[in-house]
Amino acid sequence: MNSVLNICFELLGSLGILLYGMKIMSDGVQKCAGERLQHTLKLMTGNRIVSVLTGIFITMIIQSSGATTVMVVTFVNAGLLTLVQAIGVIFGANIGTTITAWIVALFAFNNVNMDAFAIPIFGIGFFLTFIKRWHKEGLGQAIMGFGLLFMGLGRLSSLFAIDPSHIQFLEKLNDGSFMAIGCGVLIGVIITVILHSSSASTAIIITMATNRVLGWNLSAAMILGSNIGSTVDSVMAAIGTKVNARRAASIHVMFNVFGTLLALLFFTPLLRFVDFLIPGMVEDNMKYHVAMLHTVFNLSVTAVCIPFIRQIAMLTERLIKPTVTEQNETYHLDFAEFMGKGNASASIIRAEKEIAAMTDKVVDLFDLIQLELDNRDKKSIVVHAEKAEKIESYVDQMHEQIIKYLLKCEQLPITSTQLHNVSLMLQIVDELENMTDDCYSVSNLLKKSVDKKMVFLQEDLDRLIPYVELARQFVTFIHVNINKHLDESKAQFARELEEQIDLFRKNLKKIARKRLESGADVKSELLYIDLVRHIEKIGDCAFSISEALSLTK
Repeated sequence: MNSVLNICFELLGSLGILLYGMKIMSDGVQKCAGERLQHTLKLMTGNRIVSVLTGIFITMIIQSSGATTVMVVTFVNAGLLTLVQAIGVIFGANIGTTITAWIVALFAFNNVNMDAFAIPIFGIGFFLTFIKRWHKEGLGQAIMGFGLLFMGLGRLSSLFAIDPSHIQFLEKLNDGSFMAIGCGVLIGVIITVILHSSSASTAIIITMATNRVLGWNLSAAMILGSNIGSTVDSVMAAIGTKVNARRAASIHVMFNVFGTLLALLFFTPLLRFVDFLIPGMVEDNMKYHVAMLHTVFNLSVTAVCIPFIRQIAMLTERLIKPTVTEQNETYHLDFAEFMGKGNASASIIRAEKEIAAMTDKVVDLFDLIQLELDNRDKKSIVVHAEKAEKIESYVDQMHEQIIKYLLKCEQLPITSTQLHNVSLMLQIVDELENMTDDCYSVSNLLKKSVDKKMVFLQEDLDRLIPYVELARQFVTFIHVNINKHLDESKAQFARELEEQIDLFRKNLKKIARKRLESGADVKSELLYIDLVRHIEKIGDCAFSISEALSLTK
């Protein structure tokens, strides 16, 4: 009984070291190059081949297809990737994850004392994180994870050095029957879902196969099952996201399930092809056979599916429809806890995308008040005022939900620079909402002037045109530069616009007061002054946003 408990505890400990090593290695790489990789993901998706290569490249770097697919779901949700682009990246991520199997096969079982190999590597990584002035914490963390990965593999390898006579019950699953293969697939799915890592489950399968705990047929079946289990991360990341993000996650599931079924249909020819590629006895080269199977399987399924990317996207769009909330004109932004913890930078990128969308709405609302100023016909004013009310209500929803989202982003494991930028984003969102309030106030004042049949001299309306154009120039400037750092020349341009608007406002108010003193209609003149004041406040908000953008890092 004690020996069984000891084995269980050793197994848990070894798995813990392996999984933790893979996690901190992935986290370290993402800290070291995460933002650059995400920038690469946004740019390197021009066509289906480039999309696949992007998925391979990023997954090979961060050693986690789960992290790549979570990133993809995040970017699709934010509108940074189309569904078609996402499909190619998902295909590539499945190929990229096969590198882990080859690392394990090539380095873990070549008569090397892995503890002696792993401990110095871990020590090097630790000292890189310890010496802060070198600014190599991410690289050090990645190296520490690499060391722990091999330490965990070493422990597992010694743990699974079992006398074959003690595991005779596995012989029934190694006979190659349909039932045995099905059980192997199911076991692979369960292990991967529990571990949340197909790379970890693949490493375990290779370890057990190398120690002859698993036969060739059962190892192959478990590898196919792990492919299905690997979709758990993208499914969890898609909870609470927009329809296209859910479609991207479902494509990951459908692609992996389809690939596994296809491989099972040609199971014997697939294994024979792998035997042909890896010379020698299967039992003597099991680690290479398993790694090659993993690679051949993912390459083959991708080759079969890549010509039909657009058709796959169309099928998914038919199967997964938008919810009632998404069909209605209501704003919805959920913070996916699983997605955020696994990829903090991607969560911030999504927030930037939503802020850009909020800026689009500000421009739309300003367009409406310009139309109302140009055409003061009662029917047109009523139509434009109704549109303005809908936009203002929508932006209010955006303001509330984006603020909540950003506050949750502040709680993520982000860098000090990212935290600084998020605090500025909170300020920008507030100012954007204030701009829409002032635009809506202008719209209501113009509607009121028409309802009350107030008369303005044409020369007074003409004086408003260059004033409103200055405000429009400032709104457009913010729209073009949102989420970007403003250099000194652009910041100076913003200051000049602010000064021009302030000077214009003083002159217009002075003229209006003189008309009041000369006996002009009080209600009309006060409304005119209110118009001038709210337009000036739009410029003030734009200037506050420009100041925040100039402080971004």
